[in-house]
Amino acid sequence: MRPLTEDETRTLFVKLTEYMGKSIEKMINRSDERHCFRLIKDRVYYVSESIMKTANSVRREDLLHVGVCLGKFTKSGKFRLHITALEYLSQHAKYKVWVKPSSEMSFLYGNHVIKSGLARMTENTPQYAGVVVYSMSDIPLGFGVAAQSTEHCQTLEPSGNVVLHQSDIGEYLRGVEDDMC
Repeated sequence: MRPLTEDETRTLFVKLTEYMGKSIEKMINRSDERHCFRLIKDRVYYVSESIMKTANSVRREDLLHVGVCLGKFTKSGKFRLHITALEYLSQHAKYKVWVKPSSEMSFLYGNHVIKSGLARMTENTPQYAGVVVYSMSDIPLGFGVAAQSTEHCQTLEPSGNVVLHQSDIGEYLRGVEDDMC
């Protein structure tokens, strides 16, 4: 377990900023307890400082996970968010998309959100912005990238992609967790 380097921190913050905007400061400067980011075997964890200090007593080889896994660095140095980061993304999301009940299962099976399944969308969402996908009852289902801006979605055909799927809570059931943290 080690702190992130400057390049790793910059890459992580760029990725989180796509979804949270300037709200990323709220993750770091929390009122209850200070939190930090730590790297274990190419995976980034969001850990409270008290838990981190306790985990330092465990040998490096024996420590598997500590805190919440936000994602991992690929071999090419890019950062990929995991579904376990959804809790924090949904709390501080800048752009949100709500899907109709008839389209929820399609998204949870790993498909993109199409316009006919779109219930509503945050105003002024730019194209290729990171969005968090919610059900109509405000339950976060996953996240992805806006394929179209809000203005362009109004004139889009019903079968056009609105959100490109990246991750969803159905991954737990599909057995993709071997790939995850």
